[in-house]
Amino acid sequence: MNGDPRLYDLLNQLDISFEYIEHPEAPTIAIAKQYWAGHDARHCKNLFFRNHKGNQHYLVLLDCDADMDIHAIEHQLHQGKLSFASPERLMRYLGVLPGSVTPFGLINDTDHHVIVFIDKNLQHAERVSFHPCVNTASLIVKREDLIRFIDHQQNTWQWIELY
Repeated sequence: MNGDPRLYDLLNQLDISFEYIEHPEAPTIAIAKQYWAGHDARHCKNLFFRNHKGNQHYLVLLDCDADMDIHAIEHQLHQGKLSFASPERLMRYLGVLPGSVTPFGLINDTDHHVIVFIDKNLQHAERVSFHPCVNTASLIVKREDLIRFIDHQQNTWQWIELY
């Protein structure tokens, strides 16, 4: 399986079942959508931001069909001006390259630095999908298992209404 073997070991330890979909490189939602056809899950867009000081980082999980308005996200998060984090910050905090942003990258955030915000619209999804730290595969998990994974990683998280 593509991705970090530690992730699969942890999912098994947490008794989190998943559906694995291997596919060619899919660094954008537009590309990835063609490989998700026929899979019953809400596919997610994952955005990694930093605050204006660069001392705090945020992972925002959205429905893949949601429009991303950075000003609306700034307003909802109450964290000041945000910008996309650099590839170096992505690697440092989530251990992923651009185009592979995923909540599963929290396995690399051993200091629990990243704060996670999840689109409230995903509360209604039974299953959600994300890359397994590389963009050549997707994992589908139950929404409650995603929350259990984030809780296990001990990152702060909350539901937010973005639109």
